[in-house]
Amino acid sequence: MHIQVDEKAVDRCRELARRIVAPVEQFIAAHSTVSVERAVLRLFGIEGVLGDVPLVNLIVDALSSEQRARGAATLFCAALAETGLEPQALAEELASGRIAPHAFEDVPAEATHALGKKFAAQALDRISRVRDDRAKMLSRLPQSPPPLLYVIVASGNIYEDETAAVAAADGGAQIIAVIRSTGQSLLDYVPYGITTEGFGGTYATQENFRVMRQALDETSERLGRYVMLTNYASGLCMPEIAVMAALERLDMLLNDSMYGILFRNINPKRTFIDQHFSRMLNAFSGIIINTGEDNYLTTADAVEQAPAVLASQFINEEFAHRAGLPDAQIGLGDAFEIDPDVEDGFLYEVAQAQLERQIFPNAPLKYMPPTKHMTGNIFKGHLIDAMFNLTSVMTHQTIHLCGMLTEAMHTPFLGDRALSLENARYIMGTARHLGDDLECKPGGIMETRANDVLHGAQALLSRVADRGLFDAIEQGFFADVSRAPDGGRGFEGVFAKDPCYWNPFEARLSPSVDAASSRPPARATS
Repeated sequence: MHIQVDEKAVDRCRELARRIVAPVEQFIAAHSTVSVERAVLRLFGIEGVLGDVPLVNLIVDALSSEQRARGAATLFCAALAETGLEPQALAEELASGRIAPHAFEDVPAEATHALGKKFAAQALDRISRVRDDRAKMLSRLPQSPPPLLYVIVASGNIYEDETAAVAAADGGAQIIAVIRSTGQSLLDYVPYGITTEGFGGTYATQENFRVMRQALDETSERLGRYVMLTNYASGLCMPEIAVMAALERLDMLLNDSMYGILFRNINPKRTFIDQHFSRMLNAFSGIIINTGEDNYLTTADAVEQAPAVLASQFINEEFAHRAGLPDAQIGLGDAFEIDPDVEDGFLYEVAQAQLERQIFPNAPLKYMPPTKHMTGNIFKGHLIDAMFNLTSVMTHQTIHLCGMLTEAMHTPFLGDRALSLENARYIMGTARHLGDDLECKPGGIMETRANDVLHGAQALLSRVADRGLFDAIEQGFFADVSRAPDGGRGFEGVFAKDPCYWNPFEARLSPSVDAASSRPPARATS
């Protein structure tokens, strides 16, 4: 299926997205955050806690504002050069207070940078091996063709999640997402260790990542197809979770440029800085990001907000490209959320999904299921999910989060997931090539709707470009939510870089560096 769209409007939208993102990138280049600095220390190999506080938090919190402005790596690597300790041992000494940060102010920059480059190279080599392991497994255990069936587990107990994940994979799921415990995005630290309690989800910890990755690897070998794992690189610890995911071979991360700002009231400046560093690391790691435009449709009408969804996708794409992500790793999001009572709503859904497929032909689009208008009527809900499944396969979506017939009632049971997967497998088999055999009527409902959405997105992007992104967010241009540039959670963790600021990973991961930009992307399909 193909819809005739205004290609000049598509080009204009991308031009506007570049105008919007460029000044934000200039701000990002001049600033860092405490979470970026903690991520640097994690990349150096630092793990563990002292009491209940992560070592990386204790070290960064102990730095003076002047030391922090020069980068945590500057002080840490100076201490490595002076003491001769390994990174983990030094971290324990600094966190405990047995060694004071100010004792290393006079270490020559040459010695500091030499050690930093050495340990940065070791960290990136480790991530390269993890990325290569993924590529080998995908080659040996190829997935079924997309749409890739994506299922959520969210019990709060990682071992119960493991059981549910294996059952879902047995039922046909190709991607498992472990939902985070409610409110974790607002924590300015990463919990440590295996966790068995959580509300509405399971804590994202490096140990929990290891448990689930091992379980899915064993399941992949048994089923003869690779099962992907995803979690959330969002919130106040976005860069740190990106580090953990890179080390533990997660395949996807929810990593939107504006989600935390709009829906978690996290400071805009901190979010943009954190997402840039996270995405540079994701690009190097071969991790596919999932953006969160579907969330716009939970707070506003899906018909009216469609242009905002598309506008946000253009902005997310531009931010991703500037962080070095190739199209094959940019999983732009949308959702099947039009009110079922809207006449021709199904045609509008198909038009929007096909429009995005054509505008972003190489992106692994992520399509989210109906949730807002689901009710306790599980039979109607199952039917609505079937229409969603049909739209997805017709328009060649890539990542397909399976809708649940009990969405409005409770966290899905194993049987609910099995029924949803059965529904999706049936429709995606019986209608596999339906979209290839259909033609869109010129001037018809779908073509008109697609171009209306496109021109609406262009108009919105033009307004944002004129106002600037920070001001546009404050004015509620996206999802009818207003956030102030210096407001929200985590603003105190943003700081300007000193002219002597140094971060060895920033230099290596920059998309302008051939060694980083030439890394092969993760493959979403066989």
